[in-house]
Parts: sequence; structure tokens; C-alpha cells
Amino acid sequence: MNSAYVGRLPLGVAILALLIGIFGFFVLLLGLVGLLVGVGVGLAGPGSVFGVTGVVAGLIVTVIGVVILSVAYGLWGQELWALALAILVLLFFGVIEFLSSAWLGLAVVVVLLVYLAAVSNHFD
Repeated sequence: MNSAYVGRLPLGVAILALLIGIFGFFVLLLGLVGLLVGVGVGLAGPGSVFGVTGVVAGLIVTVIGVVILSVAYGLWGQELWALALAILVLLFFGVIEFLSSAWLGLAVVVVLLVYLAAVSNHFD
């Protein structure tokens, strides 16, 4: 790896990090709202399945939001683990797009994968 490139955030990575961060914020917010609604339903009717399910779903979505925000932060800081996780998620979505014959979505995933591979020398 050429250390001369580390520390210079490519514009595309900055844009991806910002978009992922915004998405992560909304996922986190959704999780917290789901958690509060689940607690509210649970308090309103003791033993309610919806209250317990809402709390569990809210916790899961909140954790996912925190992970997404962490990836955005890691991409912004040019951390190699964030690049690897972003590539793994894109590969997962690429398989989903391929299996559903969503060719435009697959093309976007491929472009993002090629871009991330091209700028991978900026990560340490």
C-alpha cells in the first residue's frame, strides 16, 4: 500500500460516507421510535405480544442503525474494516439484485464495487 495516498479522502468515499450516515441516522431514529412504541404498548396492556415484539424489533433496528453509523464513520476515517464491511454488504445486495433480475440495481452495485476497489489504497 502506498502510504502517500492514506489520509486523502476521495470525493466518492466522502459522498458515500455522508449518504450512509444520513441513512444510518434515520434507521437509528426508526429503531428508537419502534422501541418507544413497543414499550408504550407493553405498558398499556401487560402481557401484550405486540409490546414485547415492538421492543425486540426496536432494539434490533436500533443496533442496525448504530452499525450503519459506525460504517459511515469508518469510511470517513478511511478505516479498512469499514471498506471491507461496505464491500461485503454490496456483494450481498448484488446477489439479491441478480436473483431478482433488477439489472439497474445490479449495475449500481457493480459500479460502487469497482469504485471502492479502485480507491482501496486510500484505506489503512
